[in-house]
Amino acid sequence: MYSYFIRRFLLMIPTFIGITLLCFIVTRYVPGGPVEQAVLRYQQTMANSGEGGGGSSGSDMQQGQISEEMMNQLKAIYGFDKNPFEAYLRWLWRVLHFDLGTSDTYGRPVWDLIVEKFPISIIFGLSGFVLSYLICIPLGVWKAVKHGSAFDTSSSILVFIAYSIPGWTAGVLLLMLLGGHAFLDIVPSGNKESGFINESSRLALFLQDGAQVADLPEEIRKEFPKLRDNQTINSNHPAFKHVPADKHFKLKTGSHSDLCIVGRVLDTMWHMILPVFCYVLGMFASSTVLMKNSLMENLGQDYVRTAFAKGLSERTVIFKHALRNSLIPIATGLGHMLSLILAGSYLIEKVFNINGFGLLGYESLIARDYPVTLGILVIGSMLKLFGNIVSDFLYCIIDPRIRFS
Repeated sequence: MYSYFIRRFLLMIPTFIGITLLCFIVTRYVPGGPVEQAVLRYQQTMANSGEGGGGSSGSDMQQGQISEEMMNQLKAIYGFDKNPFEAYLRWLWRVLHFDLGTSDTYGRPVWDLIVEKFPISIIFGLSGFVLSYLICIPLGVWKAVKHGSAFDTSSSILVFIAYSIPGWTAGVLLLMLLGGHAFLDIVPSGNKESGFINESSRLALFLQDGAQVADLPEEIRKEFPKLRDNQTINSNHPAFKHVPADKHFKLKTGSHSDLCIVGRVLDTMWHMILPVFCYVLGMFASSTVLMKNSLMENLGQDYVRTAFAKGLSERTVIFKHALRNSLIPIATGLGHMLSLILAGSYLIEKVFNINGFGLLGYESLIARDYPVTLGILVIGSMLKLFGNIVSDFLYCIIDPRIRFS
């Protein structure tokens, strides 16, 4: 078994190179790249300033053109001045040294952007992933036990309806119905936390104590030059302890950072309701059907009939014998979910305006920010490759009969 996993790890190398090389070459030749966009911005600037493109004469049109020297400089800036394969080898060498380059849009290292956005997507994606499995496994088992009953029929209708609706589409509909856009105003309309909490909000009960910056001693204010007299600080601010106790007051309005720990948790959970529901909707339907069919197939095997013939109870046969073998198909997709947590979040994060890993990839792709796009490709492909190995490893844990010799 050890030799099998060693071979799988070694096979990841050519697979990773094949994935990244193909996508890298596509970015070299797809139209509308960063060089073309830079040229377009230059021509638009010239046209708006009246220096080029303002008239219809040939001389005016020539003034809006990019010289060959400037074009070569632009290609050098964006890394398009080299042969695609040479450029790929240079890029791959930087990746091996954990350097994904600098974003053309944000002007920041790609690693910093990914590290900043990654936890947000993990929180939402992992919550939906765990909830979907907590729902699909018991529901699939119960549907298999009650096969053909009214419960099985009615739940199958709901499962197939959920399977036919993409998560992001359900998000749009739920926002219209429950987000205050058309009907009810029950849940937030987006983001991962509240930007402003007014007095009528129930979260206002969890606002911390505050104080005016003007009440700070003069020597303390010099340590915080960015603070202004008309600003309010909460009890978490390091300068708050220097405000006289009689100047403290209960905040009536504020933001997410002004809430206590309990309030921040409740605020985050409140904003997670709809996005996590959309994650669950996209994951649990197929897993439920797979769990039911797998368990029904195992219940028809000879070893199950033998267990019943020995006088074992139905509960023991199902949960001790049949269920373990039925979990093997579920384990197949468990490792793949490592990448699906991120891949499936692109449109959901766009719908709910969650500034996470998925939205970063979506906006980078639209803006032709290739360093960020390729950086996300590196993370996604590595998660996919490791997920395949995790799935094989789970095979061995669930079913000891499986060997990879």
